[in-house]
Amino acid sequence: MNVKKNYINQFNSGDFKTLARSISLIENEVDGYEKLLLSLNPSSAKIIGITGAPGAGKSSLVDALIGEMINDKKRVGVLCVDPTSPFNKGALLGDRIRMSEWYNHPDVFIRSLSTKGSLGGLHPKIIEITDLMKSANFDYVIIETVGVGQSEVDIAALADITIVMLVPEGGDVIQTMKSGLMEVADIFVINKNDRPGAENFYNALQQMLGPVYHKNPKQIPIVKTIATSKEGIPEFYKKIKTWDHDIGSYHKINLVAEKVWSLIQKQKMKDIDKEKMKQELSKEILNAGFNLYLFAKKYIKRSN
Repeated sequence: MNVKKNYINQFNSGDFKTLARSISLIENEVDGYEKLLLSLNPSSAKIIGITGAPGAGKSSLVDALIGEMINDKKRVGVLCVDPTSPFNKGALLGDRIRMSEWYNHPDVFIRSLSTKGSLGGLHPKIIEITDLMKSANFDYVIIETVGVGQSEVDIAALADITIVMLVPEGGDVIQTMKSGLMEVADIFVINKNDRPGAENFYNALQQMLGPVYHKNPKQIPIVKTIATSKEGIPEFYKKIKTWDHDIGSYHKINLVAEKVWSLIQKQKMKDIDKEKMKQELSKEILNAGFNLYLFAKKYIKRSN
């Protein structure tokens, strides 16, 4: 396939149909999609990653945040990463009722993506699709994760601002919260703040963040919201707008390096057929002298 040179120009000018087709080219690894990626223009779009446990209200928060951005005359792209349907392998929650107000808005583009079995809670091509979205002349690109596994840490390598959503019922989450989550969160949002125990939860989170402030004097904001009624959303958007994003920081360079590393890994692995590997494994594993590392070494040599 020959990628048309006018693709970039078309979705830069607001052609969402071309943008949607371009995402599909990348998702399905259509021949020539790499040419499209190599032709992407630099962009100042800010990437906002929103993650948190299922049921925390991520979709409601995104819906309310879009409203604030549109009122501020901004152009918004949204990528919603959903669980994979076991039947059609697509996004299980593709039709997002909570964001239905924005589907036909000329300044809002929403695309649902499935995890396709990715353990990190993100789409396997999320890096490439995000960079494509950045080139589409948006002011903000919001990525909502499925909220499982390592998605909180994975999204930090992709986003300029990482939002971690919690709810008052998540007291146990705070007790078991990994230090990695504390380090990747740029802003914490306590949603459903009208529920019992919200103030105690807020205080507990502040206490947990104490050691983090010793290492990094830059305080992590905690915003209280009730997304369904838009409470706290203006303050939340203000925190995003005024966030000091230092692209040259040591932390950010490490995260970008992880993106590059991931792209190289995927490129190295593209010629390995997982199903064929399983078939070969099912035969060799029956041998008494089977060695996992020798088996893997054959595939490592093939990818070099």
